[in-house]
Amino acid sequence: MKKRGTFLIALRIIGSIIITVIFVTLLAVAGSVLYLLPDLPSTAMLKDIRLQVPLRVYTLDESLIAEFGEKKRAPLDIKDIPEMMINAVLAAEDKHFFEHPGVDWQGLMRAVIYLARTGEKGPGGSTITMQVARNFFLGRERTYTRKANEILLALKIERELSKEEILTLYLNKIFFGQRAYGVAAAAQVYYGLALDKLSIPQVAMIAGLPKAPSRFNPISDPTQALGRRNYVLRRMRHRDYIDDEQYVAFVQAPITARLHSSYVVKVQAPYVAEMVRAWMESSHEDAYTGGYRVYTTIHDTWQEYANDALRKTLLAYDRRHGYRGPERRVTPAIQNEFLDPDTVIGDLSPIGDLIPAIVRRVDEKSVRVIARKVGEMDLPWEALSWARKYVDKNRRGPRPKVAAEILAPGDVIRLERTESGWLLAQIPAVQGALVAVDPLNGAVRALIGGFDFYHSKFNRATQAKRQPGSSFKPFLYSVALDAGFTPATLINDAPVVFRDLELETSWRPENYSGKFYGPTRLREALVRSRNLVSIRLLRTVGIRRVLRALPQFGFDARRLPSDLSLALGSGTVTLLELATAYNIFANGGYRVAPYFVDSVLDADGKEIFKAEPLRVCRECDAESKEKKKNDFIDTLTTVEMESLPEDEQQESPSTTEPEFRLAPRVVSTQNIWLMNSMLRDVINFGTATRAKKLGRADLGGKTGTTNDQRDAWFCGFTPDLVATAWVGFDNFRPLGARETGGRAALPMWMEFMRKALDGVPEKELERPNGLISVRIDPKTGRLASVGDPNAIFETFRVGNVPRPAAKTPGSGEIVEQLF
Repeated sequence: MKKRGTFLIALRIIGSIIITVIFVTLLAVAGSVLYLLPDLPSTAMLKDIRLQVPLRVYTLDESLIAEFGEKKRAPLDIKDIPEMMINAVLAAEDKHFFEHPGVDWQGLMRAVIYLARTGEKGPGGSTITMQVARNFFLGRERTYTRKANEILLALKIERELSKEEILTLYLNKIFFGQRAYGVAAAAQVYYGLALDKLSIPQVAMIAGLPKAPSRFNPISDPTQALGRRNYVLRRMRHRDYIDDEQYVAFVQAPITARLHSSYVVKVQAPYVAEMVRAWMESSHEDAYTGGYRVYTTIHDTWQEYANDALRKTLLAYDRRHGYRGPERRVTPAIQNEFLDPDTVIGDLSPIGDLIPAIVRRVDEKSVRVIARKVGEMDLPWEALSWARKYVDKNRRGPRPKVAAEILAPGDVIRLERTESGWLLAQIPAVQGALVAVDPLNGAVRALIGGFDFYHSKFNRATQAKRQPGSSFKPFLYSVALDAGFTPATLINDAPVVFRDLELETSWRPENYSGKFYGPTRLREALVRSRNLVSIRLLRTVGIRRVLRALPQFGFDARRLPSDLSLALGSGTVTLLELATAYNIFANGGYRVAPYFVDSVLDADGKEIFKAEPLRVCRECDAESKEKKKNDFIDTLTTVEMESLPEDEQQESPSTTEPEFRLAPRVVSTQNIWLMNSMLRDVINFGTATRAKKLGRADLGGKTGTTNDQRDAWFCGFTPDLVATAWVGFDNFRPLGARETGGRAALPMWMEFMRKALDGVPEKELERPNGLISVRIDPKTGRLASVGDPNAIFETFRVGNVPRPAAKTPGSGEIVEQLF
């Protein structure tokens, strides 16, 4: 009995101790909770969380151009995440997620026991909800206080959010390595695929990354990654997400992950994307994290046409001037290592679609090369024979007779893929740019600022200020028409010398041909791009008058010289500025400002910016003319009305105010029509006749070439599209003899317009009132005599029609000697 009593006493003491320990523990826990609760952050923000999402730039057709931001993320709703992806994550991270209240107490106790037994932190103590608490609120510090806060926050989150909301936050927030946040970004970065396109082994690989993104990274450590992936697959099998047969097949699947861009570019427009990035950065502090979507004015297919046209033109120019040799040569020691492309050219990337390759063997009329991702191939003589040695800008070496005169084993070269196969190429030293604009509102439809953005980020379409040369002359001629000159006005094309007494120098301008042509009509002078006529014209019209008029075309007067060299385009402009000025010739005389951002949406899809450009309304102009006519008719008596033609007695259609801002008219319709007529003749008879191959009657434009062929231009248009092309060296080096605008730049413009206008009906500006066409003597510019067999038609403003010639037809007398 005594022993039993002693046992009961001991049992009561032990029980009391246990109860006391539990009570004290509960008090400690309660105290800790009461102590920590006031400092816990509010979880209300999780209801309307704003994840850091990169800036994305799109074309007008909603094709992705670029993405900017440190964190690669593409947030998805839970319904858009494949079930297998969710299952894999749950199997890897929290198999009891839908059963526990935010804390897996059993798992937590196992972790506590492991800690007490080993002194080290063990697995199993963290749930997905606890990870959400840690990632959104607490950071990565390893302290017991933080762990307690994590538990309390997890319980709080579970009370305020549904399981689906918590899982959505986790799957979009968690870090997967390689700057990828969220499962969608991880799928793109590691596999270049959307989530719903992943295989189950790929899904398991991604699901295994959050545990330790660096250690289990399939790019940097595929062995560790394979073990982690197979562990996840095993857990998926235990949860019956996959069956035995699938499991056996999946664990044998190879690692297919490799680094991809976090987004898939649909249209190559990096120069435009950089313009947008700079614009957004200047106006939005959170430009890179706010999830903005910027829709540009870029037209998908036209941008691709511009890219192709520029690269094709620059490569053609480069071939015309000879081969400068291989990019580099491999040393003999490396040659003995079988010229492994990953070793020898692993640091070289494609530039403008030109891929690097190594020459392995040189035969008499062919070479064997190897390129990364392409493998070995033979280049036939047709792919090599163009490569005459470059000597200088005007000279090439003799035509090669055998391949050894061009290349040697170990040479690192570039290859261009053409329709007929691979071709020996080289990265062009010359540069170029092309911009296409909608003349009715100024929208930039295509823009490329160089051969390859990643090779040179300098945007030659918007940043390079170059001399436009003769492409500037149409603006002088337009001002001259307003000053009373006509397309038939004669100006003497003769030598002229201007002396600068201060500098003790003389300026002797010449025509490109070096010849002089005597009395020349303005139309002929513009069509043939006669420099001396343009200089005399400027002197007669007056430099001040011209400089006052040029800003109406959008030119910056501060970059225009106040001397006679202005006539030859010696000021500086950007490609976009020149295209904008040509809009006025194309659209009928209206000034519109260029713009490249159509709209901006925030992360919620709300439109926060919408472009409101000035627009040309040709219909409004027609309605205005009709209204004026009908206002006049309203004042007539019945008798007067009956005397009008029947078609003019009808009532005019009702006119309504347009829903947009109208562009201001800056040049008269008569002036514009005459300029269009002359600029069409540049293509029909002048310096751009090769453009006649396009087979259209509605094309107008002007070539431009500066001194020593340092810049080559072509600016051309239809009533609905303006495009400007430029070719030159960044260091202002001459392009070489005969590399004029018509040879170096016009092919780029033609290649673009040929595709952009395919299937587009021809359209010409309507001839306005106030013009009259008469027959003139082409040698005198005067009215032709009746029966003159050499007479041609010319158009004049009413009131500017020339008088009849004083002498017999074809005498050639200059009635008014201007100089």
